[in-house]
Amino acid sequence: MNESLLSWQVGRVKITRVVEMDLPVPMAVFSQATDAELRKSPWLYPHFVGDDETLTLSVHALLVEAPGLKVVVDTCVGNDRPREITGDQPLSTPFLQHLGNAGFSRDVVDVVVCTHLHVDHVGWNTMLEDGAWVPTFPKARYMIVRREYDFWSVHDDEEQRTTFGDSIKPVVDAGLVELVETDYVISPEIRLTPSTGHTPGHVSVMIESEGERAVITGDMLHHPCQMAHPDWLSMDSDSKAAALTRWRLFAEWADRKILVIGTHFPAPTAGHVVRDGAAFRFEVA
Repeated sequence: MNESLLSWQVGRVKITRVVEMDLPVPMAVFSQATDAELRKSPWLYPHFVGDDETLTLSVHALLVEAPGLKVVVDTCVGNDRPREITGDQPLSTPFLQHLGNAGFSRDVVDVVVCTHLHVDHVGWNTMLEDGAWVPTFPKARYMIVRREYDFWSVHDDEEQRTTFGDSIKPVVDAGLVELVETDYVISPEIRLTPSTGHTPGHVSVMIESEGERAVITGDMLHHPCQMAHPDWLSMDSDSKAAALTRWRLFAEWADRKILVIGTHFPAPTAGHVVRDGAAFRFEVA
């Protein structure tokens, strides 16, 4: 299995994962997490919890190829940007080459969807060219939820201001951004669905084709352990709303043939939500 280019078929829609970087994090990222508590969910092992008491995450984009449409969902951190998530060191990865290998060269992308505007979801919106930030996908429509854009455009966090300046403003200035609502329909097979709480305008992406369904989560959860513990928080701007969103969506997805593709889940990345006592578990596909 080529874990860097996993793909899934949902009716006539193909979804491909392109990894920018692996991201192991300490279990303390969830304040309630302990080794003993995690081991009550043996299904988390070995894919999602490491032997060294780290939680295994991934930063990747999801490429969605529907009839007549090529969509990139979330664009990772991007090269040439020192960010806190990268230890304040700029990345230099062959990410665009990997997109091209998957059939998504810069000029063929029709739509870019940002599930929200955090630094690890918008980076490759732009690229550095001759000292200037230019749109990476010059023929694409960049879909950003209006409420999300309005919130971050006036936010006072220093790194978010920097991110807005190099990863959002250039595509706005180029006339490529379309501000949309949280239930926007992109095509007959692809639509946004509200999953707010992590950020004010956060969305997930629903895919339906020929009776089959899938959802790309975005950051309404970061790690499968939150299926067992939907109340476990992870950098959510509205903790109560985020927890309610997780309970609501896990209940909607549970025990149904809905392929759930985690935006930060490492390989195998996709699976199904199953009811497990009072909460849920993840069965990998």
